[in-house]
Amino acid sequence: MDWFTLALISALLSAVASILEKKTLFTYDALEFSFILSAFNLLFSVPFFFYIDYSSVTAVSLIVLFFKSIMGVLAFWSVMLALKNLEISGALPLMVLTPGLVALFAFIFLGESLAGLEIVGMLLLLSGTYILEMKVEESLVHPLKVFINSKSHHFIIFALLLFTVTSLLDKALLSRFKMTPYTFMAFQQLFFAVIFLVIYSIKTKSLKLDKPKFVLNWHIIAFIGIITIGYRYTQIEAVKIAPVALVLSVKRISVFIAAIGGGRIFREQSLLRKTIATIILIAGAIMILEE
Repeated sequence: MDWFTLALISALLSAVASILEKKTLFTYDALEFSFILSAFNLLFSVPFFFYIDYSSVTAVSLIVLFFKSIMGVLAFWSVMLALKNLEISGALPLMVLTPGLVALFAFIFLGESLAGLEIVGMLLLLSGTYILEMKVEESLVHPLKVFINSKSHHFIIFALLLFTVTSLLDKALLSRFKMTPYTFMAFQQLFFAVIFLVIYSIKTKSLKLDKPKFVLNWHIIAFIGIITIGYRYTQIEAVKIAPVALVLSVKRISVFIAAIGGGRIFREQSLLRKTIATIILIAGAIMILEE
């Protein structure tokens, strides 16, 4: 299967997962949901362990994957916290800001120059973000105040920074360390489950779950787990074949589908404005990635 088809499948599955996550977070705490989901993800990843060539797995690659998984756990938890407290049509579009942050940090800290298309892309990202957060009854500086004062937006920014690093590490593990997608998926889900187990036990001082709530919702979370494994695996297969930038460009489709589709399902406000903002954000991200 070619990389574009794999990335497109990943985008569609990711969009469905995001909508179901938002629905489940009406009931669950972000950490408890993430912990339970990580357990289901590990369960559904068990078959991957039977296809691993363990003689090719190195300690160094597993260490890199473990530290990458720590960042991945913190990023996922942050997104769930933001998704729980913000409208899906307002939170998810902000996740496409990653390419802009990469280009900006490379310019500031590494002295890399910004091409014309990258500058236009960054201006589009700023414009899209402004339109997304603006409100008619508020002042022109309201969007800036939102990012300064909103804890949920801080979670998104933190997740964006972590996803920037983990996306690069994904490619390094698959290319430089020659880790197969099966090995990557199996051990990443194992590490995710263990890390969430530790965090959950520390935060709650126990491993007890709300049993009545779990009985009512386990099938939904299990379904999200199946979809999550699907979009993560297809993305990894796509990244193995094609440059990360190309894969992420196609993956942006998931943001549009989830934000607008989820917004309609949950009857969120100002969807036309948010749709326009999302299109502008995706266009800006693709310009930067294509440069």
